[in-house]
Amino acid sequence: MTKNIKVNAAILIIGNEILSGRTKDTNTSTIALWLNSVGVNVKEVRIVPDIKEDIINSVNLLRKKNDYVFTTGGIGPTHDDITAESISEAFGVKYEIHKEAFKILESYYKPGEFNEGRQKMVWMPSNAKLILNPTSGAPGFSVENVFCLPGVPSILKSMLGGLKNAIAGGKPIISYTISLRTVESEIANSLTEVQNNNKDVDIGSYPFFQAGKLGVSIVIRSEDQAKIDTCNSQILEFVNHKNIEIVERT
Repeated sequence: MTKNIKVNAAILIIGNEILSGRTKDTNTSTIALWLNSVGVNVKEVRIVPDIKEDIINSVNLLRKKNDYVFTTGGIGPTHDDITAESISEAFGVKYEIHKEAFKILESYYKPGEFNEGRQKMVWMPSNAKLILNPTSGAPGFSVENVFCLPGVPSILKSMLGGLKNAIAGGKPIISYTISLRTVESEIANSLTEVQNNNKDVDIGSYPFFQAGKLGVSIVIRSEDQAKIDTCNSQILEFVNHKNIEIVERT
């Protein structure tokens, strides 16, 4: 039986390319959805540049405030990939060649292809545990409660499944969305009343613009399906009373 405990995580996105807008961050959504499915609630997301001091300070702050920290980016073979070195300094451990990672990549590449640049990817904190990479060979790593993953979305996604046994979460967090053809001002008071009557359920409203028309998506989140059902009934009650069109329920 799953214990009713609250388990929190933070996500740290590392990379100048995210801050510049050249690259869109899709990893936050991927990680958050996966963590919710294993009973971990994401409490904070940060984006920092490829600056060692910023990475160290953020990691040390977040790992003390949360049960888990997930970082993405900065573990590749180029000069600006400094996450592993920064994590080593954050924990005060040696930055060195990880023997198991070396063997994995040495066998992954053809003879002569495992060059000096690629060997940079096997330098890690001395106490790192590997996160296996089924897509491109180069492993991620974890140190205590900090899990370091690559920035490439498809590779990151393929690696999450292998972490399930390393994460101890609470009950899976369930999400239900009701999309309405309305504006927030029309439902604000009624939605506030539902939230006040169900304080242990997370209810959010998010405007959207689709097919030339405005709408609002109401998202209900809880570990308890019965509580979601109760909120859903209360929301539908005022929606029907106000004759608001329901666009979609997911």
